[in-house]
Amino acid sequence: MRIAYLDCFSGISGDMLLAALVDAGANRETIERELRKLPLGNFRMEWKTVVKKGVSSLKLDVIDEELEKLKALKTLPVLNVGHHHDHCHDHDHDHDHHHHHGHDHSHDHGHHHHEHDHSHDHGHHHHEHDHSHDHGHHHHRRYKEISAMIDEADFSPRVTARAQAIFEKIAIAEAKIHNVPVDTVHFHEVGALDSIVDVVGIALALEDLDIDQLYSGPVPTGNGYVRCDHGLYPVPAPATMEMLKGIPLRQTDIQKELTTPTGAGVAAALVKQFGPLPAMTVDAIGYGAGTRDLPDQPNVLRVLVGTM
Repeated sequence: MRIAYLDCFSGISGDMLLAALVDAGANRETIERELRKLPLGNFRMEWKTVVKKGVSSLKLDVIDEELEKLKALKTLPVLNVGHHHDHCHDHDHDHDHHHHHGHDHSHDHGHHHHEHDHSHDHGHHHHEHDHSHDHGHHHHRRYKEISAMIDEADFSPRVTARAQAIFEKIAIAEAKIHNVPVDTVHFHEVGALDSIVDVVGIALALEDLDIDQLYSGPVPTGNGYVRCDHGLYPVPAPATMEMLKGIPLRQTDIQKELTTPTGAGVAAALVKQFGPLPAMTVDAIGYGAGTRDLPDQPNVLRVLVGTM
């Protein structure tokens, strides 16, 4: 059986995991071609090799070309369209995270976003506070809409099932936290183009590598607080914590959000077992980078691929 072990010592976010899987051998051209089946408009995926505390790793940025054109025309405020944003901000994040906050669609929030490190799919919230982003420009999609989009894309059954499972975990958690029906959960960042690309891209990468099961080490959440539209929340944010119930967590003194909602959704939906490295023969290793640097360790997610 082919497995992938997520060595998430610095946390886990969607973009970090997708980059790590590609670094481990998943075909990026195949992934990008399949992603074009989704009605997401014009976007491109930029891959670059970076070094984090001495570790060479792959960094992914998803660029919304329509927003980029608007930025060039100066019709929008300074936008950093190559980053994933959630409307909560960890005031100092180390990961590129998407913070998917689901809301009843009767709410429309404006978000200020920052560059994140993987630690947060923004830390989720990892924002580098050197730019100001108006998140009103992101598409806000309901869970029901995203689910239909995936079903209609005609992916292989396993790709469809995995992508749906991740979004379902996030939607159920958001619905519980906000006390709304699951079908009416209105995603903000998780409904943004880059978040959808990350989640579906992960499912496609796992299929390309022919991964049957995922295993993972304990998940570090980080510490501190994140600023959301509703106020100051502790790390992990409520929906992230909801998804991490039943999952072994690892203590850390890092004052950042290390695991994002997308990362928590992947762990909750797809990982069969958490713990030390299982008995396996490793034939490929991939490193996916977050955007920023952690003080004492590389801000990367390591994926081990092999058989058991």
